[in-house]
Amino acid sequence: MAGMGTAVWLMARLCRATLRFPLLLAAGAVFWNVGVLIGVCAILLGDSTGFQWLEFPRYVAAILFCRLHAYGFLGGAHVSVSARRPNLHHAMVFARAFLCVPWLYAAGQLIFFVVPVQGVLQSAVTWWYANNLLFLWFGAIALGTAYYMIPKVIGRPVYSYHLATIGFWTYALFSSWTGMTRLVDGPFPAWMITASIAATILTMIPVATVGLNHHLTMQGYFPLMRYSPTCVSPSSAPCLTQSFSVIGVLISLRSGCELREFHPGEHRVYASWPVCVFHHDDFGSMYYIVPRLVGREWRYGSLIKLHFWASAYGIGLMTLMLLAGGFLQGANLENPALPFSESIETLLPYLRGRSLAGILLTVSHFIFAYHFGLMLLGLGRTSTVPTFLTRLKPRHPEAI
Repeated sequence: MAGMGTAVWLMARLCRATLRFPLLLAAGAVFWNVGVLIGVCAILLGDSTGFQWLEFPRYVAAILFCRLHAYGFLGGAHVSVSARRPNLHHAMVFARAFLCVPWLYAAGQLIFFVVPVQGVLQSAVTWWYANNLLFLWFGAIALGTAYYMIPKVIGRPVYSYHLATIGFWTYALFSSWTGMTRLVDGPFPAWMITASIAATILTMIPVATVGLNHHLTMQGYFPLMRYSPTCVSPSSAPCLTQSFSVIGVLISLRSGCELREFHPGEHRVYASWPVCVFHHDDFGSMYYIVPRLVGREWRYGSLIKLHFWASAYGIGLMTLMLLAGGFLQGANLENPALPFSESIETLLPYLRGRSLAGILLTVSHFIFAYHFGLMLLGLGRTSTVPTFLTRLKPRHPEAI
């Protein structure tokens, strides 16, 4: 919901057009919230499909599908009426994300439930769907948001729009092929796995391009990360992207499969990095957008800082625990002298660490929810100066 709201707001700004079909937007939001509520209740009652990222039952899928089509239509409408406006290419990043999601969701529902595939093909389709949803939706929205927010806050244009174009198109091309790396040594054609591994290695091209472009854009302005919540969150996203991408390449190779094929910890790390990047970008954009919607500034800079660091430490700790625990369990399972029960027990400390990471993330979200509630109730600051993480130091004594 926050990602779609951010994308709609940014598209209207980039296309310099008034939001079209607002009733369609509101109806889509209602459909989505009702569908998610029904789906969660259905899962709690035991009515789940059992397929990863498609757990909601079929009657909920119809509700969500209506909403996704509404937003896909909205994205196409914005671009079509703004064909000669500046920043159109940037806006098309969000439009492509809006158009990809209904297609992916419809394809997943069709292949699994309408004309269901059988046997090992279910695993192939599952990872194809989950991978493309993570990268072409979460990753694309995060990428477009960072390219807007960073230049907007520091007051300078992107270093190179050519690098931005190369980064986006290579990202869209290579990331969509990387899902089959989860199926190494499985009963699948060798060319399918090899092509996926090659695509995973080639994703380092957009990662390096985007990281370089953001670094050169921020050059000379890195001290602003100490003060601006909108700047620090999207600026940390490229660092997360580079770190997780290197990890993803290493655990996707056939030589690294021996230690991780019996445990999904590393797979969860690789699958979670678009969500982590999206997490930071999305909250950073909300710290920028919400004051402009409600006419007030965030009340407490300390709560913003606490929210950011709790989520950052939670993401880092969860990544470390999943990686270390996954490799340890993989090594223990390949040791014939070690009983199976003992190999499982050695993983318990890492699972407890992962639970602690989940607690940190939960606390960070509650902090943000409380702060956001204050804004909605009109209890935010009325000052025209943004709320900073740290109070700005004056350059001259006369400015005190």
